[in-house]
Amino acid sequence: MTAAGYSDVINHALAFAAKHHDRQVRKGTRLPYLTHPANVAIILTRYGRDNDTVVAGILHDVVEDCVRDGYTREMLEQRIADKFGVTVLETVLAITYRRHDDEGVELSADERKLDYLDRLGTASEEARWVCAADKIHNASSTVADLRRTVDPGTVWSRFSGGKTGTARWYRQVYERLREVGFAAPIMTELDRVSGELLKLADSPGS
Repeated sequence: MTAAGYSDVINHALAFAAKHHDRQVRKGTRLPYLTHPANVAIILTRYGRDNDTVVAGILHDVVEDCVRDGYTREMLEQRIADKFGVTVLETVLAITYRRHDDEGVELSADERKLDYLDRLGTASEEARWVCAADKIHNASSTVADLRRTVDPGTVWSRFSGGKTGTARWYRQVYERLREVGFAAPIMTELDRVSGELLKLADSPGS
């Protein structure tokens, strides 16, 4: 496996993500949403992952978040496959929250999370890497914001699960990845940051 660095395909993926996330911002902030997939890519590159995995990291939220402006889910999937290959698309879809199950029944928010955890059992190694990097950046950003603010409630209020549900979710993902046998080096970082977030959620006054 050749580790990714700057390449035309990564540049193309960033441009593609920028186009589809163009009016989106990070929850509770004014930061362009693109800062998230870009940081996921940096994390994956830091661990020496290949181009396809880094590209999937950049695109991992496109299908889930960008069904708008005339784009259907099917259209977005086809565009990713055409531009970046079926392997990248399969990696993205493996860690995309599903709104409907295999029978077409709409899933509740809690059911979508359970479905996500369940599908990690059959996800590829590449998808598990992207999952871990995604959760590391989200949890790390939340930890950093909590340490900077004088009012932790303003940070926790961004999340529908509240502080306990949000912190436990990241820990659940870590535990599920470990349960399915994902033992990559990135798991040490996910263990640390998800544990840190859980401690902050449980601490008095947080």
